[in-house]
Amino acid sequence: MPKLIIDNIPVEVPEGTNVLEAARSIGIVIPHFCWHPALGRAGACRACAVKMLDGPVKGLQMSCMLPAQDGMVVSTTDAEAMAMRRSVIEWLMINHPHDCPVCDEGGECQLQDFTIAGGHGIRRYDGRKRTYNNQYLGEFIAHEMNRCIQCYRCVRFYQEYAGGTDFGVMGRAAMVYFGRQSDGPLESPFSGNLVDICPTGVFTDKTARFRARYWDYDMAPSICPHCSLGCNITPVARYRELLKVVARRNDRVNGWFICDRGRFPKANVNALDRPRQPLVDGKATSWDEALDALRERLNGFLELNGTQSLAIIGSPRMSMEGNTMAARLHKLLDTGKICYFSDSVHAGQTLEAVASLTPDNAASQEDVRQADLVAIVGSDLLAEAPMMALAVRQAWRNGAPVYVVGEETSTLFEYVAVASLSDIPLAEAKHPVLICGTNHVGSDIIDTAARNKAKLSFILDGPNAFGCALLSQEYGATPLSEAVASGKIKGLISFESDLTLELPAGIRVLAAADCRKTPLLSRAEIVLPSSAWVEMDGTFINNEGRAQRFKQVMEPGLPIKGLDPAGHPPRLHRNTPPGGEVLPTWRIIAKITERLGSEWIEDPLSDQWERLRELDAEGEGISVV
Repeated sequence: MPKLIIDNIPVEVPEGTNVLEAARSIGIVIPHFCWHPALGRAGACRACAVKMLDGPVKGLQMSCMLPAQDGMVVSTTDAEAMAMRRSVIEWLMINHPHDCPVCDEGGECQLQDFTIAGGHGIRRYDGRKRTYNNQYLGEFIAHEMNRCIQCYRCVRFYQEYAGGTDFGVMGRAAMVYFGRQSDGPLESPFSGNLVDICPTGVFTDKTARFRARYWDYDMAPSICPHCSLGCNITPVARYRELLKVVARRNDRVNGWFICDRGRFPKANVNALDRPRQPLVDGKATSWDEALDALRERLNGFLELNGTQSLAIIGSPRMSMEGNTMAARLHKLLDTGKICYFSDSVHAGQTLEAVASLTPDNAASQEDVRQADLVAIVGSDLLAEAPMMALAVRQAWRNGAPVYVVGEETSTLFEYVAVASLSDIPLAEAKHPVLICGTNHVGSDIIDTAARNKAKLSFILDGPNAFGCALLSQEYGATPLSEAVASGKIKGLISFESDLTLELPAGIRVLAAADCRKTPLLSRAEIVLPSSAWVEMDGTFINNEGRAQRFKQVMEPGLPIKGLDPAGHPPRLHRNTPPGGEVLPTWRIIAKITERLGSEWIEDPLSDQWERLRELDAEGEGISVV
């Protein structure tokens, strides 16, 4: 490992680390624009100059382009290096529109930060600025080309890292343009990362445009709920409205990026007509009245039909806290069934997939990115888990062959289509990974992976499907389709469930808790409004068995802009915001169990799940396999 000295501080870094990264490792931030940890070096902006005082290289050098070597003595504060950085930033600012007061990037802009850090603060240029026409890039991303400093980050990510073909760089010399050949929506399912990766305000989130500044945001570390991969995100909210979602770095999971499916859908959280008040037989009521009504109807139902006629329904999109509390309610009532999955095929394959994973063979997204052979069985990754397709692309870019059994519509990487697993040379690879859709789990796939020491990755259905599978094993859960087919179930209580089967007319839905308007809620006798994921703390376990914590981002309630046509909330004093009566599902279940005579439960994670209580939401998570 190379040993060098940076600003009189000795540092030892891994082989291949550049000087800029070495400086960052000891808290010295050198201004830079084109370099990005996920994209590598480009040497395009020339803003990261340092002075090499001694060693194999001397003089002014660009720190992003220079690998760290033994004996180097580096100065980031040398007068010549600082003058170089100051001049480069002044050149970049010559054509910049200086529109910080109206730019959505204000407050989170690298150009702002490094302009000040670089010592440039006086505008000397009074000539005509270079200007461009902006493009329409779709409903999600705004384009302000005049702010561009030609760092090339956007095109390097879009074309090289993400495999997009409809966006690039055009022009020549000082008149280069980053955009499309013609106006139109960006086609890449990862286009939203342009917003995060651009160091200025060329690309901004159109869905949150002109809504708030960085210092106005409510933010907290969170986990994407839109598939089973558990990508790390930071939701941004203000005035009880989810404004936007940005990627959060986790090197073991999503790295630096997220897909557009995880970035832009916000309707379920912000919907004005989502369940926000308890209902009994369709009429709004208080929590106490709704819970009392549920207790009375539940007691009457059990007295008439017996405990074995009731099913408690959990959900792969509900947190571990909610699902463990559903199991406690099942035990308290001694009900006939607890169900976490709708159909037996899906349940059986998910349980088989989870049971086959061990700490040694469970593949993270980083394992996929570093694989030297990838085999995909029965999964359209772009449709089911886009970030996994992006991870496969990185392995392919590094030279790993990709084999596909079945259909794969991804255009992110080249692959060889084969008829069966036996046609894939897994034994020739040192670090093979086998990716499988849940609907194609089988003993042959698991045995093949074991024989060839290949790591396994299963694409599951829901952000907490893995956790539901573990709870199903622990509590002997039954798929709802089997429970209904037995003819014994006469009623059910559902928590955040997306049923895929048609319930017989004779089955009563005594109560349903959810934050979405689902068909099941319209059939429920009692509706209990639950918090959305950004309105509470919780835990998801992703497809590799990695438990990760997400934190509350905002207070629940109607967004201010939806309260009154005039844009002002009702002028009356109250203890909670309008529409803020919702509760996390686990607290709803705790209230139900308390009404039924059990003690109040302050923390739903107990026994073998206690270790999840102290999870660091900003960490990499822990394995539960």
